[in-house]
Amino acid sequence: MTALYTTDAKRWQAVMDKDTAAAHAFYYGVKTTGIFCVAGCASRLPKRENVTFLDSTKDALHAGFRACKRCRPDDPAHANIASERVVQACRTIESSEDMPALETLAEVAKLSPSHFQRLFTEHTGISPKKYGQAVRDTKVRSALAQGHSVTRALFDAGYGSTSRFYERADNVLGMNASTYKKGGKGLTIHYGVTESFLGSILVGITDKGVCSIEFGESEEALVQSLRDRFSQAEIMPGGSGLQMHLNEVVSFIKSPETGLDLPLDIQGTAFQQRVWRELQNIPAGETRTYSEVADALNIPDSVRAVASACARNRLAVVIPCHRVLSKSGKLAGYYWGLERKKALLENEEDEA
Repeated sequence: MTALYTTDAKRWQAVMDKDTAAAHAFYYGVKTTGIFCVAGCASRLPKRENVTFLDSTKDALHAGFRACKRCRPDDPAHANIASERVVQACRTIESSEDMPALETLAEVAKLSPSHFQRLFTEHTGISPKKYGQAVRDTKVRSALAQGHSVTRALFDAGYGSTSRFYERADNVLGMNASTYKKGGKGLTIHYGVTESFLGSILVGITDKGVCSIEFGESEEALVQSLRDRFSQAEIMPGGSGLQMHLNEVVSFIKSPETGLDLPLDIQGTAFQQRVWRELQNIPAGETRTYSEVADALNIPDSVRAVASACARNRLAVVIPCHRVLSKSGKLAGYYWGLERKKALLENEEDEA
């Protein structure tokens, strides 16, 4: 069994042993010097009564300790160790037939369950349990899209019973499982097309909320795109309240600072949803680079993945992927065209 640094006794033993495997699993502060270190630090061993244990560098700094200049516990490069532990946990969840217990994941990471959960949430934006749920849901969507039966898809994805899946099928798929498998068969989507300062715009809505906001060159092209996404659904123009929604969206595009109060159906992987939430934190009139978004998510090495998530957004302006630029500050990668991206940014700058 892998040793866990869950108690003060085990942590002190790691400090005495100068156990480098425990580095960044916890930190220890020396009260007499006011310095904090990682286990394995080459500095002289302090007396036990002068040592206090801390879970993070933030905790150490908040307690008034300063970083050791020898082991440099606050060096940003060392954050890779924490990231690697989280990545390893993600791979473990993705490759497991059943969701591993929190204690099992923590043991692999050589952390206490509470410390591991906090670290995982800081790096991914969601808990290990929710990450596992998102992985399972993605497997179901993929299997149904490939034509597998609903029963096979949900059991292969790790659902223990059909009832557990059907309790939340609408949240997983945006519709019931049979409807999703059949390309939206049995689903009714009402749509409307109107003009904005960026050209034609389509808003599609089900009885659960807005499922599509897209720009296009013509009504025909926009409707065809909607039909391609929901090939077996009943696609109908007009509908109750649709004109009001159209007006709200057009107004929001022109003046995003007014906000948008519409029910939305945002579907995506756990990672995509995390990126999209971060994009919604970018105020109108401001921009970020893909690198800055990745840094804000504590995943600096995932710039390409962030860009990919932006490219898969299908709720124009509501999820403001147009506010993300390349590292050079130039316009790059917008699903609805760079001219529209430029026009959106110029409009928001004028409105700010």
